[in-house]
Amino acid sequence: MDLKETEILGDAINQHWYYSSKVKAVEQFLGKAPITKILDIGAGSGFFSKYLLENTAAKEAWCVDISYAYESDESYAGKPLFLRKAIDSIDADLVMLMDVLEHVDDDIGLLKEYVEKVPTGTQFLITVPAFQFLWSGHDVFLEHKRRYTLKQLESVVGACGLELKKGAYFFGGVFPIAAALRLADCVKPKDRAPKSQLAQHGRFTNAVLKGICALEVPLMSLNRIAGLSVFCIAVKP
Repeated sequence: MDLKETEILGDAINQHWYYSSKVKAVEQFLGKAPITKILDIGAGSGFFSKYLLENTAAKEAWCVDISYAYESDESYAGKPLFLRKAIDSIDADLVMLMDVLEHVDDDIGLLKEYVEKVPTGTQFLITVPAFQFLWSGHDVFLEHKRRYTLKQLESVVGACGLELKKGAYFFGGVFPIAAALRLADCVKPKDRAPKSQLAQHGRFTNAVLKGICALEVPLMSLNRIAGLSVFCIAVKP
């Protein structure tokens, strides 16, 4: 999770339609696979790890992010939460890269690095922003390198030696609205300072968008057509 967006949403992040829907999608997509130890790469605030610690049987989480000012050992929901700038080998059974690969020049190299640090059978949950034609000032502000199609992400996963389990798009229900906003952003003056399109909304708007996404969550595994995010689950063979 990008710390820039954490700063924008502040304490309201748990109720914001985008992130409250995305954690539900994460839980749905993971299914009932047992989780004990989480390794969260590019974790930022640790939003997704914290959700899983609180709402699943996961027992501990290791959040890794080079942006941390210092390393610390904390707890969340009564469970250990470790913040690290880097990490060596670890016996995690779930590795998460939540909107991380789009930030680096060598996405395959980064993913391979962590594939080599975990044991056989470790599950990987990866999300990235979808479709290059949606590129806008939002991506520039967040310092993205690229956006992905589902097939492109699956290709990256395969190149790292992971066994693909499933892939899908999410936020398909709000895709037309967001696509229109992103495309409109592209025709605005080029000298305008880039900024995130993630913003706090009024209660009604937030509820409507959250409701649209809630209807999509149970069916998300079937969506290989369009959405704002690409989800992928793979396993180290």
